[in-house]
Order: sequence, then C-alpha cells, then structure tokens
Amino acid sequence: MRLCLLPEFIPITLMLSGIRCPAVKQDGVSEPYADEARYFLESRLLQKEVEVILESVNNVNFVGTILHPQGNIAEALLRQGFAKCVDWSLAVMKTAGASSFRQAERAAKDARLRIWTNYVSNAPQIAAKDKEFTATVLEVINGDALMVKLPNNKYKKIFLASIRPPREKNNGDEETKNSPRPKGFKALYDIPWMFEAREYLRKKLIGKKVNVIVDYIQPAKDTFPEKTCCTVISGGTNVAEALASNGLASVVRYRNDDDQRSSHYDKLIEAEIKAQKAGLGIHAKKDIPAHRIQDTSGDSAKARKFFPFLKRAHKTEAIVEFVASGSRMRLYIPKESVLVTFLLAGINCPRGARPAIGGGGMQEAEPFGEEALFFTKEKCLQHDVAVTIEEMDKAGNFIGWLWVDNENLSVSLVEHGLATMHHTAETSEYARAIKTAEENANKKRLGIWREYIEEDKENERDRNATIQDRVVNYEKVLVTEVTSEGHFYAQKVDLGPKLEALMERIHQEFKNNTPLPGSYVPRRGNICAARFSVDDQWYRARIEKITEDKMVHVFYIDYGNREVVDITRLAPLPPGTEADAPFAAEYVLCCVKFPTDPDDRAEAVSAFYADTLVKKLLMNLEQRSTPPAVTLVDPVANVDLAKNLIKEGLVLMETTRDYKLLPLIAEYRAAQDLAKSSRLNLWRHGDITEDDAIEFGVRR
Repeated sequence: MRLCLLPEFIPITLMLSGIRCPAVKQDGVSEPYADEARYFLESRLLQKEVEVILESVNNVNFVGTILHPQGNIAEALLRQGFAKCVDWSLAVMKTAGASSFRQAERAAKDARLRIWTNYVSNAPQIAAKDKEFTATVLEVINGDALMVKLPNNKYKKIFLASIRPPREKNNGDEETKNSPRPKGFKALYDIPWMFEAREYLRKKLIGKKVNVIVDYIQPAKDTFPEKTCCTVISGGTNVAEALASNGLASVVRYRNDDDQRSSHYDKLIEAEIKAQKAGLGIHAKKDIPAHRIQDTSGDSAKARKFFPFLKRAHKTEAIVEFVASGSRMRLYIPKESVLVTFLLAGINCPRGARPAIGGGGMQEAEPFGEEALFFTKEKCLQHDVAVTIEEMDKAGNFIGWLWVDNENLSVSLVEHGLATMHHTAETSEYARAIKTAEENANKKRLGIWREYIEEDKENERDRNATIQDRVVNYEKVLVTEVTSEGHFYAQKVDLGPKLEALMERIHQEFKNNTPLPGSYVPRRGNICAARFSVDDQWYRARIEKITEDKMVHVFYIDYGNREVVDITRLAPLPPGTEADAPFAAEYVLCCVKFPTDPDDRAEAVSAFYADTLVKKLLMNLEQRSTPPAVTLVDPVANVDLAKNLIKEGLVLMETTRDYKLLPLIAEYRAAQDLAKSSRLNLWRHGDITEDDAIEFGVRR
C-alpha cells in the first residue's frame, strides 16, 4: 500500500509485517479473496490518518505495522481469514505481536474462514493425556534429544521441537560433504559447540523434573524412526529457547503451510536472531572451541600412559558418559581430556544382555543384570562423579571406586541386592561398609538374595548329586574352524539343507546381478556379503575392523573363519538373506586347558584341527558358559576328542566345581596321569602343574 508520512509528506510503499494476503495480479486474475482483502483494508484505512511503525526494509519497500484506532490491522486481517502469517517478517516486528498473530491465524483456520475454507491440518492428532506430562531427565543425547523417565517408570526418548544441534562445517562442495570422517571421530567432541550444547543441557536438566508439552510427532522416514518433538520447560524456562539464545542450536525453517512446529516457534526465532547479532556460539566468527580427546578404551598401551597420573590423584572429577553394565561404564575426565573404561572395585555384579562374542545374536542377561544396569544408569549416567583409581587390568580398563553425591556406588549396589562383595574388597578401607550392606541385603532378601540358599546347604546338595545329573544329548555337528586359542566353530548338521539353500540363493543372486566394486560403504558391525579369497564365492560376513588403507577385517558368520579383504570385495546382501541367524556358533572343549606356551599351543591346536577336519561329530552341551563348554565324540572311532588330546599330552585337564561333571573329570585325570607317566609332549620334562601349597605363595 502507498502511504504519505507526516508532517514531511514523504511517500512510501509499505508491506505489513508478519502477514501475506492473497495477491491482486496485474492481468486481472487475482488469487481467491484478494479483492475482498483489499476492500477490507480500503474501507478502514484509505484516506485516514493512522499510526505507522517502520520495522524493516525489503528491496525498495518498507516493512512495518499499521495501528488502527481499534488495533493492529494485520491481526484483524488474520482473524478474518484474509491473510496468513509469514515467518521472516514476524521476526522483524518491534511490537510483541507474534503470539497474537498466531492465535488469530489459528482461530481463522479452526473456523475455516475464507482462505482457510479447504484447510486440512497436517499435524497428527495427539490424545489429551499424551499432550502434556511431567518426567525426569535421565540422559541428554547430543544437543537436541532427551531420554526421560515417565511417572509410570517407563522410558521415552523425546526431541526438542524446531531446533537442530550444532553441525559439522563444510565448504559447500560435494567432495567435502561426502568425504569420510577421520578415524576415531566422535561427534560430541569433534563437532564445534556440540559438547557445549550437551553440557548446557546436562548441567541444567540431568536428574531434574521437567514439564513436557508434545508439539508434534514426526513420522518415520527411511531408516529414521518416529520422533516425538516437544517443548520442555524447566524452572519456567523453555530449554530450546535457552539453547537458541546462547547460540547452541539453530532453529528449523518451515514452509508457511507446515503446522508441525514448536508451540513457541516465534520466540525461538527471536532468540536465534539475538544470538546471531551478539555472535554467540555457532554464530561466532572466532574462538571456536576444540576438544582434543584421548580415548583409552580398548587401547591398553595408551591407558598405561595415563594410569600413573590418575592413580596418584586421590580423587578425580569425571563425567559418566556411558553405562555398559551395573559395574562397567565409560568416564570422561576433563582434567586430562581423556575417555576411560572404568570398572567398580570390590564387587561382583551380574551382567545384562550383551552381544555374543564371535557373533550369534545377544547373550541372555544374568539374573538381576538388567536391574543393576538400570540402577547404575539412573544413579550416575551423565552425572558429575568423583573416582579413585587403584588398578588397571590387562585390557586397559581402570578399576576403582566411584562416588556420586558423596555415595559410594559399589556399596549402593550391594545394599540393594544388585551385587555381592568381591574378595579383593576385604583389604580395602570400604570392606566393613560393603560387608554390612551385603548382610542387610541378604536379611531383607533383596535382589539376588531373593531366592538365596545358604552355601553349606547348597554344597551338601551338590555333593549328594548322582552321576545321572549329567545329561547326555548328542547333536550331530560339523566343525568348520578352530581358532589359535583352541576355541572352535561348529554347524549343526540338521541345519545343513537350510544353509545350502541360503548359499545357493546368494551365489545365484550375485551371478545374475554382479555388484559394482567399491560401491558398498562398510560400517563396523554391519552384516554384508564378502568374497572369500579361496573359492572367490560370496558369503555372509560381519565387519569387525576397517583399516586406514581400505582393508576390511571380516568374520564369516556361517563358518566362523576370519580374513582381511579389500573394500572392493564387499557388497550388500541380497534382500531377505540377512534374516537367518548365523549357522556357525563358537564353543570350547569342557574341562580342557590349552597350554600357554605359543609353540605347545600351536601344536595342540593343529592336532585338534586334524581330529575334527571334515568329520561329522557328536557334540554334547556340558556347561552353559560363554562360549558354551562341550564334549566332542568321533562316532566312527568312538573316541572323546578332548580325552584323546589329554592322553597324548597335548593339553591339560581343567577341574571345575560342577559336581555333575566329576565322572568326566575322573576319566580325564586318568588320561592325564597316563600322559604324565609316559612323558608325552607337555610332560616331556616332568610335572608341569603348579603347586597350590601355601608355602610356595598364592596362585594368581
């Protein structure tokens, strides 16, 4: 519209802030309700003196607000269904009218007035009981998601509506965008401002109760699951708005017809604009934070370098970044800028469900393992803690004591019946506290003590067990691989036809549709197809490691063997062939110990491999350990293979407290005595067994 500014009589063209009306086109074909909207304005403003607030400039036009004696004329247009809100110009309004504009537009939409006659909301309907709730924050995920605990003790992952966490910078070229991330890349520490955003939320929210308002639900798309997007209020503060105002998040821009946005969207935009003007956080041009983190997990050599410093410190401040089980977690130690794997000292804690070693799905959780895991998670995940490090194991894991809110976590787990006292705690300063906690938990029958039977009664029952307790139920198997440690992989013969059909399908599929070499992008832990170097055929494999020179360590899940292949020899599995469980499972020989000397062990493994090569054997499960302990019998020669190896002096017999195996142990001991008296192999220089007598020291 054209205005004349008084008293200087300056003519200007003005666009109304915050709205857009249907356009009146020059060719005479106007958009629906354009003429009505123009008449609405003409009848109220033409040739009248009004108050004008100039707020911005768009090309050659001013952008501003016109105040009619009865109110803001733009709001009236919205309320009558003659206009819709425009995000970019709402943000420049100097009057606090964004929320009232949204309410006016919503009222017109609900009434289906004029331009909204055929309006259909694209926002999913949310039940009133699910729309708003109170929850406790347990974990902050990156800088835009939270794991919360609901009043019914269930867990729910929610996302902050209409914001994005800090992202990686790229130069805009396709090569930089698609280039692989460097080895050891950790988004939390390596993306600028991601750690600061996470820390802001962690310090403000962890362990606190918050009010959650569900704004919209983003449906699942491709490989991404459904997202519940919410406004989270803590202490009267909108968490997303606080992030945006500190430059620790960016605000998502939507199409004008997209209703799936935060209920406080305009405040988010306003907060972001303020942060941009102040050059805060992700909008800063300099002083970009860099976190150079050392990760000792799985690297014993690196862990050994940090161990002396950490052990000397009486108490070290740390942040619990991840909880793997009730007594195992990953810590970030800010003082040393290092990530470590930490094990609680002084206790035995049951383990939760975990991936099986060597593949084959998940291992079942030990009794109360999951309860211990959730107890530790709720108690200390992403909390500030203090640790005292006393020892380090051979894998580079640090062992020590941890306090959260001045509470010893080892004692707490024992007190709730989720762990027992370990013998190493007897010499520690916390021995009395742990012992008292264990006795109290036992008396109250908490956790693992719920069905506890006194030890002497248990031992008496085991001693009275009969030979018939050992169940012999042979399965026909084919040993496919023997490892250097003496473990072996076997396939069940009755599953052979199914495996053959699967292999035939895979081979035929690749014969008909040859994959493009190098087109597959490997990821550690993924199941794919790998071309075996011996027969040049395709087999199912799991990716275990990717080296810098593009070589990939793979594990053939149906046969148990491993090899290193070039990345060009990998491809995606044909559809439907990845669903079957691995056909090869890992086992160990029951009551057998392979020698520690590399040469002796290699000889024993070679003999074991020769005894099992291309033979259908009978296997009996003896102990449900990890891996399962079994006996193998050659049905043709009617020979127990483990007993035969012991008899030849190639391996040692290992005792067990499992009383049902006493007859088997007696047979193995007789075979070992025979090898010992004949000075065979391991016994060629005499008795090599260790002496348990106290005067020779304590065995380790």
